[in-house]
Amino acid sequence: MVVLTAMSASLYAAVLIPFKVIPLIPGITELRPANAVPVVCSFLFGPAAGWGAAIGNAIGDTFGGLGPGDVFGFAGNLLYGVAPYRVWRALGGGRPVPSTPLDWLRFSVSLVAGAACCALVVGWGLNLLGFVPFPLLGNVVLLNNVIAAGILAPLVLRQVYPRVERAQLLFTDVMPTRRPGPLRARIGLGLLLVGVVGGLVAGNLAATGAWQPAWVELSNSPTRAPEVGFGVAPFVALAAAGLLLL
Repeated sequence: MVVLTAMSASLYAAVLIPFKVIPLIPGITELRPANAVPVVCSFLFGPAAGWGAAIGNAIGDTFGGLGPGDVFGFAGNLLYGVAPYRVWRALGGGRPVPSTPLDWLRFSVSLVAGAACCALVVGWGLNLLGFVPFPLLGNVVLLNNVIAAGILAPLVLRQVYPRVERAQLLFTDVMPTRRPGPLRARIGLGLLLVGVVGGLVAGNLAATGAWQPAWVELSNSPTRAPEVGFGVAPFVALAAAGLLLL
């Protein structure tokens, strides 16, 4: 699993770095076709993909300048690599090479869950620090992740998954795994759904002043960092708890 983590990290960083010259938000994020890598590696290597995505993103960030916001980038990409395989497993599992409409639906939900977890944590964290408004960064990261992974991940998995399966390098071959029971899976998926959807909506509303969290005092901050930071935090915790159950 350590080797698979290193492979995931090096692949992610190698595809990230060349696109640093095409920024979407200068100094914060850029065009990232590499965002398909954590999803592909998640279905192949499971938890190794989470650590690989986090480390690979940190390596890529060194080419754009490091800062306190990179802590949230590390955490967001960790969830981005962990969520797809866990959600897929909770929805029934099987070979993540979709062919039927139901398979495509489960695959899409798993992919979007990972993309949304990453967008939620990164958008929340950098708005909390007062760097970038949540509606700008969170939504850009979400679209960037979904588009890149939605187009590339199914194509790559169709070619790569059978080869990795024959080589017995899937995470289920390398380490003992246990799928969550039906009740635990339903609770985990429910918490994840509420956390991610609620967090993205709350982040957009709190940052624009359309919603004032009842547990946060009104601030004079132009970025509404306290409102976003403390208003969205409960939803981030729910999403994290849901993933842990899965």
